[in-house]
Amino acid sequence: MADANNTTAGNPLDGKPNEKADLISQDEPIRRDGMNWFVLRVASNKESSVRETLLRKVQIEHMEHLVGRILVPTEKTKTIKAGKQRITETKLYPGYVFVEMRLEDDGRIPQDVFFLIKETTGVGDFVGTAGRPTPMKDHEIEKMLRDSRKPEEEPVVKLSFEKGEHVKIMEGPFEGYEGTVDDLNPEKGEITVLVTIFGRQAPINLEEWQVAKADQA
Repeated sequence: MADANNTTAGNPLDGKPNEKADLISQDEPIRRDGMNWFVLRVASNKESSVRETLLRKVQIEHMEHLVGRILVPTEKTKTIKAGKQRITETKLYPGYVFVEMRLEDDGRIPQDVFFLIKETTGVGDFVGTAGRPTPMKDHEIEKMLRDSRKPEEEPVVKLSFEKGEHVKIMEGPFEGYEGTVDDLNPEKGEITVLVTIFGRQAPINLEEWQVAKADQA
């Protein structure tokens, strides 16, 4: 993601501000007429609370015509340990909130909207250049919107290994053995490691947490 004083990187939400909607539908437009997307830097772990507060303030002040979607894109991942599944939700852009706003004719953010956002607890600065908020580019918006779309399938395990990678077994009957990753099974959170035992290679099925990268073990 781009830094605050250089370029922007992005992420949007859905139509009308909706406190329950963190995800958008497949047919969401990239941008709405007269509106632009901006990136807001916020305090760590305050992304969701900032979003909810902004949505409430916009509704209370009847600014829905000036402020559109507000997004905090997240990703659900599944981990499996000792046969037990756990689904966690992580923020794809920690420390950032994406806000869609209608600009003045001269391209500035309306003063009332600017102060409404800046005076919200947890809000830092807008991402921009030369101290001025910079609208997101189309390709940044597209990526952010893709990241914000509701997944169609149940989350699968994100494996941190690749085929052919050299690993070390950290748990189980083969603890201490080293080998190479031969196969990956994200649905079960398992990997198959080829280990040399008594001079012969044997495939060992392991859960991901039982294995570490050899150079980090």
